[in-house]
Amino acid sequence: MPGPLPKDPAIRQRRNKSASKALLPAESLPRIRAPQLPKREDGKPWHPMARAFWKDVWSSPMRSEYLRADEPALFRLVYLVDMFWKTPDLDIAKEIRALEREFGLTPLSRRRLEWTVTQTEEAKDQREQKRVKRIVIIDSDPRDVLDK
Repeated sequence: MPGPLPKDPAIRQRRNKSASKALLPAESLPRIRAPQLPKREDGKPWHPMARAFWKDVWSSPMRSEYLRADEPALFRLVYLVDMFWKTPDLDIAKEIRALEREFGLTPLSRRRLEWTVTQTEEAKDQREQKRVKRIVIIDSDPRDVLDK
């Protein structure tokens, strides 16, 4: 059984070095072309969801951590995604989930790998604006109703 998730790096008291820790740039990486999906052995086209998945993986901040040696396993993952969308199966979904975890494609796996996606100033400003909108200014004291 796996242990508890690591704490957020900002609140950790001990600063032990981590072998897999990485800061992933949000969008500052130059756009790279995703490796071409290979032709399927059966000659059938890739499912549109599998193509979209492949594009999303290679446009995500995690792409900076992938090596050329990782491509065969990523090809297996997209092949499983293709199989799942053509014939949904629980066993295929389990394999997909396991491979996604290995490549940091889920929030929990990024936390386990200690990968942090940096945020742009624009994203921080948008989050602050949303927070400010939620603040409700009350002109009068609601307890004044009790005095009447």
